[in-house]
Amino acid sequence: MPKVTAQGKTFECSTGANLRKVLLENGIDLYNGKAKIINCQGIGTCGTCAVAVEGNVSEANWKDKTRRSLPPHSPTANRRLACQTQVLGDVKVTKFDGFWGQGTQTVWTPQG
Repeated sequence: MPKVTAQGKTFECSTGANLRKVLLENGIDLYNGKAKIINCQGIGTCGTCAVAVEGNVSEANWKDKTRRSLPPHSPTANRRLACQTQVLGDVKVTKFDGFWGQGTQTVWTPQG
């Protein structure tokens, strides 16, 4: 089973599991500020669940690519939408600042 490491926690999930669901089910603070209340609930339209992911995950689908190509995101930034990402192997997740997670300041890392 793949291991996900985020915010100082490591937990297992099934191969192909949705990264957003795995993070939320394990008590990870995925959203910044009011995005905890105002988000698309995982359909890939808001972009507030953007994270940096290291490890084996699915290729970015059209929803992920499209949303990250629109401001305030940048298609060249090392981010993925957690709601559109499947965990295929061990991964480490980092969250950045900004309502959409588009910032440059780290909010949390895999270590904490």
